[in-house]
Amino acid sequence: MRKRPDAKGFEAGRRGSARHSAEGQRPERPRPDQARPEQARPEQARPEQVRPAQARAEQPRPEQSRPVRSKPVAGVPSEAERPPTSSGPPSGGTWLYGHHPVVAALRNPARKILRVVATAEVMAELGPALTTATEHAIETLPRDAITRLLPAGSVHQGLAALVRPLRPPAIEDIIDEAAGRPNSIVLVLDQVTDPHNVGAVLRSAAAFGALAVVMPERSAPDVSGVLAKAASGALEHVPLVRVVNLVRALEQLQGAGFWTVGLAGEAEKPLATLGLTGRIVLVLGSEGEGLRRLTREACDHLARLPTKGAVDSLNVSNAAAVALYELVRADA
Repeated sequence: MRKRPDAKGFEAGRRGSARHSAEGQRPERPRPDQARPEQARPEQARPEQVRPAQARAEQPRPEQSRPVRSKPVAGVPSEAERPPTSSGPPSGGTWLYGHHPVVAALRNPARKILRVVATAEVMAELGPALTTATEHAIETLPRDAITRLLPAGSVHQGLAALVRPLRPPAIEDIIDEAAGRPNSIVLVLDQVTDPHNVGAVLRSAAAFGALAVVMPERSAPDVSGVLAKAASGALEHVPLVRVVNLVRALEQLQGAGFWTVGLAGEAEKPLATLGLTGRIVLVLGSEGEGLRRLTREACDHLARLPTKGAVDSLNVSNAAAVALYELVRADA
């Protein structure tokens, strides 16, 4: 079994990349004694200038009619009583929906809850569990009213919650947390843009005890109800870290004593043959292009998952689950 050397013994050159600079030649500037050729400007008639106050005074003000308020009619709900028809959440909030994502969010003390809605059937089934998980009042609405609150196609199962985003951790926070653990696994996703895949990776990361999932700020999906539904509650348990530069984040993890392993179908060695233990970073690329060149070069090892049969590749979320099982089994 190979173990990553301690962070203090890691080579300083491995954490940073060489900087190169080259001095270019500045173009010669004209001497003061060299006169620039005179260019004749075409004469343009200046438009008459009107002062803003004068212009506003001369413009006739359009007639505006005040809205006529209708009297309330018995049996017909007023505008304030009607359920909203907008599918977009208020500014700063995100709708989570489905039993597992919502219940996990309600039980997360770090999650700010703005609103919780449920059908009467869900309240009869999960009412005690929901009221125990949160002190926030739960509104009982018809199923179609909840549907109108959410984006089109949301499978809400009669339960939804409007929440504030979680505080995004930094890569330094993950390194500090790994300092007290002999074995730690961090997943890095390189340009995985499908929220269903990212959510499924989070679910596998939670199942196998991974420390965090790292993604670039660009070329990565936003945290949405779709992602949270695919994560099935794992969004509340596994930190989702966004970094500006993925290669620099890998170098920081290497400096903290992590081995970095990139999954690539053309790699010579299977993952199981590397025999890595301790702190490991598992790097996965997009299904189409795989790992980018700079990401590959930043990895200590490239490995593959041995497959047999007509299909020689796996979905990125499935590959993450298989690789995580292999790493956890090796450390067990």
